[in-house]
Amino acid sequence: MVDYTLTRSLRKTIVLQVRDGSIEVRAPLKSPQSVIDRFVSSKEKWIEDKLSYFNERARLRANFHLNYGDHILYRGRKCPIESRFSGSPGFEDDTFYVPAGLNSDEIKEACIKVYRKLAKQELVNRATFFAELMSVSPTTVRVNGAKTRWGSCSSKGSLNFSWRLIMADDDLIDYVVVHELAHLSEMNHSDRFWDIIGNILPDYKLRKARLKKLHMSLGDEVWD
Repeated sequence: MVDYTLTRSLRKTIVLQVRDGSIEVRAPLKSPQSVIDRFVSSKEKWIEDKLSYFNERARLRANFHLNYGDHILYRGRKCPIESRFSGSPGFEDDTFYVPAGLNSDEIKEACIKVYRKLAKQELVNRATFFAELMSVSPTTVRVNGAKTRWGSCSSKGSLNFSWRLIMADDDLIDYVVVHELAHLSEMNHSDRFWDIIGNILPDYKLRKARLKKLHMSLGDEVWD
């Protein structure tokens, strides 16, 4: 029998969740322990697969280091990291240039600095282009360090994008930008909201699915 954490509440059904290598079960207040144990036992194969997945992701994250000569994503393209002996970190000819003699953490910090600069320039440009096309006007467009959201739109009309979005290819960047701009007209995810996006990007569902895959892939990299 696998070990798990049990939480009882007023819910009507038993649910099981594997999160960060731990197993959590939520069950109704009056569910017999034997019933809960049988439910968990019936999910053992699923639990094993999930634990293996999380263990592999933890291994990949622990082994994520950046060094000279490595390649990282910029607008969907894999670009090399090269050293140069003078100047600040920068990006030229599809290459990230960082000062020589840095350790892995310092190389990552330098690349993030470059990413932020590139993201601010490119994402503001895309937001400006699509805002005119969609006849909306965001109050501000900012780039932040959000880890779990590609973008957001505040009730005051301010758009915020994670610098990580600049790793995605242009089709995915445009999808996130249009998604957030659509919130200036519809602050929800109603049919009308998706119609607004569909009018600009008819293939938005495919872009949305690809963005989800990218999110999963980047989950194996530790950028913070």
